[in-house]
Amino acid sequence: MRIAIDAMGGDHAPQAQVEGALAAAKEWPDTEILLVGRPDAIEPLLAQGKPSNVKIVPALELIESDDEPVRAVRRKSDSSMVVAGRMVKEGEADAMISSGNTGALMAVGLLVVGRLKGIERPGLAPVLPTLDDIGVLALDLGANMDAKPEHLLQYALMGTLYREKVHGMKKPRVGLLNVGTEAAKGNELTKAAFELLEPAPIHFVGNVEARDVLERNCDVLVCDGFAGNILLKAMEGAAGTIFKVLKEEFTANWKTKIAAALMMPGLRRVRKKMDYTEHGGAPLLGVNGLVIKGHGSSDAVAVKNAIRQARIAIGNGLIPALADEFGGK
Repeated sequence: MRIAIDAMGGDHAPQAQVEGALAAAKEWPDTEILLVGRPDAIEPLLAQGKPSNVKIVPALELIESDDEPVRAVRRKSDSSMVVAGRMVKEGEADAMISSGNTGALMAVGLLVVGRLKGIERPGLAPVLPTLDDIGVLALDLGANMDAKPEHLLQYALMGTLYREKVHGMKKPRVGLLNVGTEAAKGNELTKAAFELLEPAPIHFVGNVEARDVLERNCDVLVCDGFAGNILLKAMEGAAGTIFKVLKEEFTANWKTKIAAALMMPGLRRVRKKMDYTEHGGAPLLGVNGLVIKGHGSSDAVAVKNAIRQARIAIGNGLIPALADEFGGK
């Protein structure tokens, strides 16, 4: 299998992308890693040796974090992100991974890779952390700010297939993000979506509240991109604030510093547990190829995790299964 990495996208690019690719190439020699980007920036990072299953694909332009997504994709045809997307489209790569501009990657998915037949709105689906370390696949968390009930039904079906194919989960429970668990709760969108999800061929467990997500009250969380992105940012902010407060308390005086030294291993484990990037990247489900969005601050470990995730999805035939579910390519 061949996996294209947008080597220029992300806060720590290209170093994190190259280091993650090298680690993945060493662990999975049967996988060809294609580093897409500027050779003059990538080659010095390979000075210690390039494995035979790592190749550089030249792309001389870069989509910046503040570029307008659609305009950038259309005007920067030789950017690392667009070239990687084109490789997926043309069958030169089985998947692409990028930690770059999220909006631009959505545009690449739609304008370059293209939608799967039968899918109206692709959804961004990261795995949110849970107390049992299994996680909740949530979609959509930001690809589309507006959604129709039919889109939420498609998210539920795609999320179910992803959990089955990539995570080996049988009969994943699907929950609808809402302000209460009662069937009649919510706005017009969630009420209409509930009526579509209830008879659908999925294991629908009804409405779920945001406060229960960390306890994994469902395996697939369905929501529109506006509410989902607020949920994601609120979780990120809460986790960051909690650790900031803990740091201030543990450095207040010599007694708390001693306590911090004793508790540090446990605190590191908690921090890792709450980091959703540990589960890899977020797939853009609904496009006609495997597109994975890494966090902008992805380090080498996160890049390697995203490659592992892509390998599993490719090996288990995720995209063909989605194409069959929604009417073929």
